[in-house]
Amino acid sequence: MSIQEIFNALVAGLKTTTLPEYIAVFAGIASVWYSKKEHILVYPTGLLNTIIYIWLSFKYHLLGEATVNFYYTVMNIYGWYLWTRKDEKQQHVVTIRFSSYKEWGIQLLFFAVFYVGIFFALSYLKKDFAPGAIPWADALASASAFTGMWLMAKKNVESWYWWILTNICGMPLYFVKGLVFTCVYYFILLLLAFGGWAEWRRKALQNKNEG
Repeated sequence: MSIQEIFNALVAGLKTTTLPEYIAVFAGIASVWYSKKEHILVYPTGLLNTIIYIWLSFKYHLLGEATVNFYYTVMNIYGWYLWTRKDEKQQHVVTIRFSSYKEWGIQLLFFAVFYVGIFFALSYLKKDFAPGAIPWADALASASAFTGMWLMAKKNVESWYWWILTNICGMPLYFVKGLVFTCVYYFILLLLAFGGWAEWRRKALQNKNEG
């Protein structure tokens, strides 16, 4: 596909973008922005985004993405709870930090288990229920997102690595499905993820030095 064809597809896709998709996209951008700033509004804006995308994912046979957005919804509630917890000194219990070597191993295992499970589930469902599914790509985007969301709730800096992978995978996945505005949205999220990683890394180093 030439650059001109991609541009034409982008313009055509933007013209057919529905209001729910616009709302979901802007809510998602706001959520990532608030996450970068370590602001609690990351979660209410995130909930608005994920609920809409559950509906969109089912509509366009992105069953892996529907699953991950349901998981997002649950983890938004869980993260909201964790981020608001305080100790007896009214200090936040969860702070931004780096993962240990042991936690890195757990993350990779967590990702691998979900990737394999989602891949085989989608491969089975593709035969009769979701012929438009792309098992390997959908599983990769979904499993990395599962991992990123879990680590974000715990305020691990490494969550941003998984978000970067998710966004890179999500762009072509949504583009081939005709959700062009969402493809642009994932590109914006990719840029924000790099900024979020830099911000959280700075705060983690600061917390480590103060600890």
